[in-house]
Amino acid sequence: MFNQQKVLIATSVTAEQKAIQAGLGRDAQVDVMTIGVGPMSAAAYTAKALASKDYDLVISMGIAGGFKGKAAVESLVVADALIAADLGAESSDGFLPLDDLGFGSIYLRPDQEMVEQVVSTLFAAYPFVHQGAILTRATVTGTEQTASRLIKRYPDAVAEAMEGFGVGTAAKAFGVPFLEIRSISNEVGPRNREAWKLKESLSLLTKVSSVLWRDYT
Repeated sequence: MFNQQKVLIATSVTAEQKAIQAGLGRDAQVDVMTIGVGPMSAAAYTAKALASKDYDLVISMGIAGGFKGKAAVESLVVADALIAADLGAESSDGFLPLDDLGFGSIYLRPDQEMVEQVVSTLFAAYPFVHQGAILTRATVTGTEQTASRLIKRYPDAVAEAMEGFGVGTAAKAFGVPFLEIRSISNEVGPRNREAWKLKESLSLLTKVSSVLWRDYT
């Protein structure tokens, strides 16, 4: 669906990069880059890429954790909001997001028409696709208590990752549209690497890139 558009796909690790490249047609105008783990590295290296070349669209893509009852393992999520869930201040009354402090916003919102088009295109090929907010955190959730606290604070959240808000911030600074697309490898909560579906989630990333650039395959 992104015919003739020059697209930058930002991934955190090489395994995600390779999985996405495997699904792209050979003539797709897409650069898939590994920009590191976490929002700071994501923002810096995405900005560096945007400063060196003109792009029509930036996509943060990779695996993520899904919130229980919102996005199951081996499903796909397309963000309609990118939320910097850690950005704010502690207080005696609880966490205060940046918006409440008056210093900016923890929300970035992709073009909603584009989000709906991507969801529709992916859903036609794979029925387990969700639309919702994706949290960006510098520390991956590892307890049920933190997962519950986050979903209470951000009830529209469906997944948690580490780079989306950083990628989106860089794209916004350069005036380039952005998206975040994730395959769900695990449930947000107690850390259990043995239960993660990494191979399956990486295969889903290959499927996503094949579907979105099917005219080039």
